[in-house]
Amino acid sequence: MLGAIEAAKGDPARAVAAFRRCIVLAPGLADAYANLGGQLLGAAQATSAILAQSRALTLAPDNPDFWTMLAKAHLTLRDGTAAQASFAHALRLKPDNISALLGLGKALRDDGGTERAVSAHRAAVALAPDLAEAWQELGHSARRHDPSLAADAYARGARLAPDNGRLLSALFAARRSICDWRDHGRIEASLLDMIEADSSALLPLADLLLDLSPAQQHKVARRFARDYLGEPRPWRAADPLPDPEARLTIAYLSADFHDHATAYLAAEVFEKHDRSRFRVLAYSYGPSDQGRMRQRLETSFDAFRDIRPLDADQVRSLAASDGVDILIDLKGYTAGARLDFLARRLAPVQMAWLGYPGTLGTETIDYIVGDRTVTPPEHQPGFAEAIVRLPDSYQPNDRQRPLPVATDRSQLGLPAEGVVFGALHAPHKIGPELFADWMQILRAAPGSVLWLYAANDRVRDSLRRYATDAGVAADRLLFAAPVPQAEHIGRLGAADLMLDSFPYTGHTTTSDALWAGVPVVTRQGEGFAARVAAGLLRAAGAPELVTTSRKAYVDLAIGLAQDRHKIAEWKRRLAESRWSCPLFDSSRFTRHLEAAYRIIWRRHAAGLPPQSIDVPPLP
Repeated sequence: MLGAIEAAKGDPARAVAAFRRCIVLAPGLADAYANLGGQLLGAAQATSAILAQSRALTLAPDNPDFWTMLAKAHLTLRDGTAAQASFAHALRLKPDNISALLGLGKALRDDGGTERAVSAHRAAVALAPDLAEAWQELGHSARRHDPSLAADAYARGARLAPDNGRLLSALFAARRSICDWRDHGRIEASLLDMIEADSSALLPLADLLLDLSPAQQHKVARRFARDYLGEPRPWRAADPLPDPEARLTIAYLSADFHDHATAYLAAEVFEKHDRSRFRVLAYSYGPSDQGRMRQRLETSFDAFRDIRPLDADQVRSLAASDGVDILIDLKGYTAGARLDFLARRLAPVQMAWLGYPGTLGTETIDYIVGDRTVTPPEHQPGFAEAIVRLPDSYQPNDRQRPLPVATDRSQLGLPAEGVVFGALHAPHKIGPELFADWMQILRAAPGSVLWLYAANDRVRDSLRRYATDAGVAADRLLFAAPVPQAEHIGRLGAADLMLDSFPYTGHTTTSDALWAGVPVVTRQGEGFAARVAAGLLRAAGAPELVTTSRKAYVDLAIGLAQDRHKIAEWKRRLAESRWSCPLFDSSRFTRHLEAAYRIIWRRHAAGLPPQSIDVPPLP
């Protein structure tokens, strides 16, 4: 009982101590092992939790709750096979075990069994139709392959739990992913009210779809971190202080060391690190697709650690044995992130870079990498981390990416004549206000078309209907299907002008277009994600394409559409600067990033806490 009280008070260390004493006094008490396992799992010690739960089950093998708890520990370690087996056993013992059914669906989803996950979560909502969590999990399982079902499931859950910010923000993002803008303004207003009142945690990625200030984004991230990461583990001075000029061991932590946008951007940085000054490790907890990018990355590091089977404590021990000085998290709050890793201090200095465009809201991360556009000095109060500003761009680019090729428009279903506006963004980045601006541009440019990205008929049908409502013929909207990266870059040159998204501006989308020699018109907003494309354009030597208002954005796009010679000049200029502009200079970028690591380490070695840093530019 004392252990249960300490757990309820939020003191897992005292709870664990009480349960361990209980086990010494009564080694045959299954509940003591089960409760110990629950506390260990909450403390990110999943491996130890599995041992405790397994002992509980040797004493009480027919207890379905113990099997469920064991399965959750396996799920934390991403051991889908063991988790599914344990959840299934719990359900055989108790078929109406809603917790086991929800967990089984999660395990199937994490293991790629989407259809089976949806079936499990359909069974859960049938068993507990008034449980908002069941509808939320159904939405999570369906969102990748059946986004319409996901949106409907989130809507049901949000009606049951209208004050649940995660559900409402999931609904907002899911409807945008299929360009379903029903109740868009009402949902957006409700989310803004929740942010203002700090009444519920929102999904951090969904808040990037809102036009928020850095202070508001910090508020969202801080609430999420408090609810899901627990107490921060801030920087502490080393004792004794380390050598400031020693060769540093740096570790990049990610689930995306495979065919993924992060890998396509950063691969050459990993290769170009100066091995005389840095030992470079990969800490990978994502899938291995055995593709060309994965094979390239496995040879890009001094050591490639597959940490999927490890819990946070084991990863911390590994980092200590590897002598990691600086750990760089490449995920942040993006799909597949291991929050148990983010909640821990795995290295003396920890940084966030590239994966998530915004603060993580916790002092467990010491620094975030930005640049003078995305993270200007006046935005530091909107970040829990100290900002490291690189001189050109925070985003690297791989010069080994495919080169653009001459493409026949007719092969892409595009007209031979007339302006082709490209807007090949993920559909969730398109909202009603932005689409209205695009329709205004099309109306002012007769004969032009808008080339969009759509992975399903729902997006195509919705956007064509909105276009008709805006007085634009539906056949002026043309759609590109998903293709491999090389083919995608090859086709980009068929566009005359790219129209950026807002407030979640183009990241890889923009740098791919600039690499292909296609000008991009962007609008710069307040938050990190709303400023990325502007920073990329400046690093590519094209600041004239950056606007700061809706009107200026629309006017610039229309003006360029009416001056084909100016578009041709921009294409020539971008193509000629491909090998000389800072945006695509991988060696220059890597030297700047290494300079940041060295400045940060010298501060740490002097016993000084994290502080905002401007990295001086190379000559």
